[in-house]
Amino acid sequence: MTAVTPVWRKSSYSGGNQGDCIELADISSEVGVRDSRNTQGPYLTMTRENLAALTEILKSI
Repeated sequence: MTAVTPVWRKSSYSGGNQGDCIELADISSEVGVRDSRNTQGPYLTMTRENLAALTEILKSI
């Protein structure tokens, strides 16, 4: 089995390279979430359903 390097992306709404963003990547059947300022650091993985729920919570803040 060959390891696949995640392809990270950030939203077109992120406002450029200011570094105040998160990046997402497809990792197996989940989504990886990382800090765009710390691309070599750790990242979280979650289901698409959990990411959608988190997004809704953050919109309400």
